[in-house]
Amino acid sequence: MSEILKAYYSSPIGLVEVTGNPDGIASVYFIEDQPYHSDVPDCLADCITQLTEFFQGKRHVFSLKLNPQGTAFQQKVWSELLNIPYGRTATYLDIALALGDKNAVRAVGSANGRNPISVIVPCHRVIGASGKLIGYGGGIWRKEWLLRHEGAILA
Repeated sequence: MSEILKAYYSSPIGLVEVTGNPDGIASVYFIEDQPYHSDVPDCLADCITQLTEFFQGKRHVFSLKLNPQGTAFQQKVWSELLNIPYGRTATYLDIALALGDKNAVRAVGSANGRNPISVIVPCHRVIGASGKLIGYGGGIWRKEWLLRHEGAILA
């Protein structure tokens, strides 16, 4: 297994730390403090470029090799999140039903909350059954910003 490398991106909603290696992107997290590195490893450069395009409104779909680490169930949930189109939302129940188990809503919520690749694996597009914006590790204000940016909710 290759060494995990890091790169940083200053987004309109805060600093993002990207980790990965030639096997793929392992994580994309909003962070508060940056141990600043100006060099972007070659294997992470395309991710930084695509994040830049996304935040500029020029990219709606990411095309990156992803390598998130998690349980088999978490992997299924994260894979299903990739099916939620830009500008749309889904509920935790929608995801559970897509996975074939309407009783898995809580488990889906737990897996969604453990998604290590925010923005790219769009956990921010999952909302409560009532339409409320709930559960985002980067902060509800970021979730709201992302959904407004994508046109999924109006100002």
